[in-house]
Amino acid sequence: MTKSLFSGTGVALVTPFRKQETVDFSSLENLINKIIEGGVDYVVALGTTSEAATMTERERSAVKEFIVETVAGRVPIMLGVGGNNTQSVVDALNHTSFDGISGILSVAPYYNKPNQRGLLQHFHQIAEASPVPVIIYNVPGRTGVNIAADTTLQIANDCANVVAIKEASGNIAQVMEIIRNKPEHFKVLSGDDALTLPMIALGAQGVISVAANALPKAMSSMVRFAMKGDMKKALPLHYKMLPLMNAMFEEGNPTGVKALLEIEGVITNHLRLPLVKASKTLYNKIGGLYNEFVR
Repeated sequence: MTKSLFSGTGVALVTPFRKQETVDFSSLENLINKIIEGGVDYVVALGTTSEAATMTERERSAVKEFIVETVAGRVPIMLGVGGNNTQSVVDALNHTSFDGISGILSVAPYYNKPNQRGLLQHFHQIAEASPVPVIIYNVPGRTGVNIAADTTLQIANDCANVVAIKEASGNIAQVMEIIRNKPEHFKVLSGDDALTLPMIALGAQGVISVAANALPKAMSSMVRFAMKGDMKKALPLHYKMLPLMNAMFEEGNPTGVKALLEIEGVITNHLRLPLVKASKTLYNKIGGLYNEFVR
């Protein structure tokens, strides 16, 4: 697998659960087939959208192996391997089988709020330990810490094995600074569905999307048109999806996208505490917007 595979539309897979909270592997298979048939370029297994933090180690291992088996080489797979204990992340990398895995997505450490020097050392150690390319994930709204542009650029220049950043800071000025000064091998990927089109226009090379679980064809088409510079075709798709994308995040993630996937008939709408289902108001709103979308 080559580094160029991490372009276009990646999907941060949700994990379907049954009412009893066990993993619903049948629905996961349906979801994987739906998104691959929808034209996505790669999938992310056990990212934060998967609710991996609420799974046991045995469940995470079973989900990972099932995704590898079901994808069956049709698209590359990126594996979520992150945390706020650097040594634990390194240990996980040393004890993980990477058969069928093309790269890892590693979120910035959360809660303990390291400074920029700590972030730099954290990702240096992950890059050194990882046998596959590393994509760093900056999502300060969830982690409580922002990976500054200078830090991202230093990691990119120091670590040939770090090939991209999933940027979900919402800070377009920061995104532009990274894109303007990054080394050639390093990609910027949108981590915010609603900002994907403007970020591609500025030089980003795709998205790791939540919405593409439910809207794979529209999202992957929009991204392809945008990356070709065909805004005449990309813009209508962006604005058609925008109300749904915004609604999906009103009560957190993956609350909204799981509601939409149930409306589509792909999975049943179950989450693990501390996450709960979308409110009736939001569920009905998403349903109404989806009906408008498919007209």
